[in-house]
Amino acid sequence: MAGGTWVAQNKVRPGVYINSVSDGGTLGSLGDRGITSMALTLSWGASKEIVAIHAGDDVSQALGYDITATELLLVREALKRAKTLLLYRLNTGTKATKTIGTLTATAKFGGLRGNDLTIVVQTNVEDSAKFDVITMLGANKVDTQIGATIADLKTNAWVTWSGTGALTTSAGAALTGGANGTTTNVDHTDFLAALELQDFQTVALPSTDNTLKAVYAAFTRRLRDGEGKKIQAVLENYPTADHEGVISVKNGVILSDGVTLTAAQATAWVAAATAAASIAESLTFRAYDDAKDAAPRYTNSQTISALQAGELLFTATGGKAVVEQDINSLTSFTVDKGKQFHKNRIIRVLDGIGNDFKRIFESYYLGKINNNNDGRNLLKSEMISYLDTLQAANAIQNFDSQADVSVVAGTDSDSVYVELNVQPVDAVEKIYMKVKVK
Repeated sequence: MAGGTWVAQNKVRPGVYINSVSDGGTLGSLGDRGITSMALTLSWGASKEIVAIHAGDDVSQALGYDITATELLLVREALKRAKTLLLYRLNTGTKATKTIGTLTATAKFGGLRGNDLTIVVQTNVEDSAKFDVITMLGANKVDTQIGATIADLKTNAWVTWSGTGALTTSAGAALTGGANGTTTNVDHTDFLAALELQDFQTVALPSTDNTLKAVYAAFTRRLRDGEGKKIQAVLENYPTADHEGVISVKNGVILSDGVTLTAAQATAWVAAATAAASIAESLTFRAYDDAKDAAPRYTNSQTISALQAGELLFTATGGKAVVEQDINSLTSFTVDKGKQFHKNRIIRVLDGIGNDFKRIFESYYLGKINNNNDGRNLLKSEMISYLDTLQAANAIQNFDSQADVSVVAGTDSDSVYVELNVQPVDAVEKIYMKVKVK
């Protein structure tokens, strides 16, 4: 379904076209949040496809390692806050293999993790004509099968089998030749093309490549302004984006176990925390989970300069690393996009309105309701009920259902024109106090 912004009422495709500007018993409900996305080079797993990983999932088979493993550091950081991570493996790699007699074992996926697989073939204690074929991952037994010939074996979560004939014993044959391979910027382009078809709130780019940053920023602008899909990208040190859809992370953090995360790596947590934050929540002064310090630290003047440049940064305080201010990279303010668009809490409210109205209209109204006074009043009532919900959630304030919602016939017979006035609620971030001494 089409969407995006509009200048004149001249759109061709059916859809919802929404402009957000400064000042200026229902079917639907608030949309869910908490979905972030990221593309990584990994040592195991399905390549070139998006895999949904939910917080608390056992990822050992899908990604080859327990979630606590160093190799899944950024996955773990994202799942500290995200409800769902849409993960894309950029690389394909080379599959590890091993031949034992006429049996060839091949790792299910390409990558270095395949080199940690070992195949043990031993005589079955109950039937000497058969064999136990055991797949080991490191010191752990991950699969056991019993058979007399290669044809009796079935593919498991770790290896595929090939060859013909009888099985022969082996005390332990390690697979070799597995490699991660390389990735290019085209792999990221393929990821973004696949991601565009998904529902999500944020995408992280844990890279310092400025060319890739520009690609992700352009992708975000196109989805927000051209497709009506209100998402945000989180990039490392990219305030030049100067857009409410791009969050620029300036520094990283030091975790409690001493591991230092760069600004590029910290994008995983920022994207997840942003996606998981409710439309009535600010991340200002929120602590990075399990972090004890900012890396590097900045002076007061450096912090002020970073904020003025549109950079989100972490500050050390009380043995924690906290978000100094929940802002995006927009700094070139205009009449249509004033200073309030610099705040991510405000953007979450406006994006929520845009995404939810689009979803509600497409699900319940598009092509189903007459474009007459009765039909437009139904749509208006739906919008009022939704905005009342936002006000009850402290996402907006001072909403007047009589004066702040207008739904009238559009230029064409199949279009309507909607005008809303909303005042998003910001968080208290500055307290000015005067103390008089008597």
